[in-house]
Amino acid sequence: MALFPSPNPKNKPSWKLLPILILVVFSLAFLLFRDASNPSQSLASSSSSSSSSSPSSQIVLVPVKNTISVPMTVEHLPHDLMTALVHYASTDTTPQQTREEILMTAKVLASRGPCNFLVFGLGHDSLLWKMLNYAGRTAFLEESEDWIRQISEKHPELETHIVEYSTVLTEADQLLEHARSNRKGKCTAVQNLLLSECKLALNGLADELFQVEWDVIMVDAPRGYFPGAPGRMAAIFSAAVMARSRKTGNGTDVFVHDVERPVERSYSEEFLCRENLVEESVTSHLWHFRVLPSPVGRHEFCVASSSSGGSPAN
Repeated sequence: MALFPSPNPKNKPSWKLLPILILVVFSLAFLLFRDASNPSQSLASSSSSSSSSSPSSQIVLVPVKNTISVPMTVEHLPHDLMTALVHYASTDTTPQQTREEILMTAKVLASRGPCNFLVFGLGHDSLLWKMLNYAGRTAFLEESEDWIRQISEKHPELETHIVEYSTVLTEADQLLEHARSNRKGKCTAVQNLLLSECKLALNGLADELFQVEWDVIMVDAPRGYFPGAPGRMAAIFSAAVMARSRKTGNGTDVFVHDVERPVERSYSEEFLCRENLVEESVTSHLWHFRVLPSPVGRHEFCVASSSSGGSPAN
């Protein structure tokens, strides 16, 4: 994930509308769900608003399919959602992913949320990810303390954690061979990352992050576009181990961005596996995996052997 992405003037109008549209839809869904779960309170609020002439209670009629319109007041919209709407309506900065790519993850968050969402990377779309997982836990892992400071000053509500990478992109081949040769030892598929001696394991994270079973993981960092960059080898390996080592739940949805690049693609196939690939973006830059927990003692990551070709599983 580029720390300072260059804005694309051609895409600005559509990009500014996308986050607003997504947040509005999720906001209305949240309000409708709340009113549906407490009809008496909703009716009372509606009655009170109808009889009041106070300018602070502005009524918005929201049509629900072919049924009657549901009255609600603007003041019921949660403050943090309002803040996000204002932010994306007034910024000229474009998100790091395309609209289609963002919607791929948004669809999963809508079906699983509120959930535990771990994001490798911190950027201009971080507030959007947090709002799409409204009422869930969304944590961001970032390699640059200065970038964390800059983003946190604008959005102090984001949960951020510093992460140090000991890998270098030019060592990708050697690290992959290290993992393969230690598949039944240091680099096994099911293990405690906090205690791991595998060179690809991220065991320097905050201890509390290892106590969480993450439902959705997004790998969109660290930098991997020049030889001296850390590369995403450790992030992809650690995400795969987290998904396989969880003890509860029905699997982890893992997204890897920039898979058109050789390292992201080969490491995703090696540790997240083609048989777990359920969706690929039209841009061919984003892969979506569904990884199930593995039994203790399992060493292999993939049932089928990795290959460079093929299509997503159904």
